[in-house]
Amino acid sequence: MSNSLRVQPADGYAGDVSGVLAWEWVQSGEAVLVDVRSDAERAWVGFVPDAPAVAWKQWPGMASNPNFDAELQAAVPAGKKVVLLCRSGVRSIAAAKRATELGLQAYNILEGFEGDPDSNAQRGHQGGWRFHGLPWRQG
Repeated sequence: MSNSLRVQPADGYAGDVSGVLAWEWVQSGEAVLVDVRSDAERAWVGFVPDAPAVAWKQWPGMASNPNFDAELQAAVPAGKKVVLLCRSGVRSIAAAKRATELGLQAYNILEGFEGDPDSNAQRGHQGGWRFHGLPWRQG
């Protein structure tokens, strides 16, 4: 099995997965993809169609979302995994840990939506959801 289809162990949540594996789970009905980026990020950079948006922190100021727990629980039906997506795979780790505390089987999507910055400090050229050709839209 290729690395892109393996769950990598993690502390405090079910594990780290590639966008490719996360998308397979979503398509098969095993999991719900939840985008934990801010409303501004989704509006300006793009989003995954039909993915519930439950911000971990909101722009401006990146204040914690006081409704995160309730919104996340409402977005994930009982018995389904949740795969969490942020910009680079950092906020989604914190969100996965919180989701686990709430009783969900939660996974972080490695590389996030945009991946890490390249040598020009630009994202989207070295990994990430969009880089790997997974479904997304802008608008």
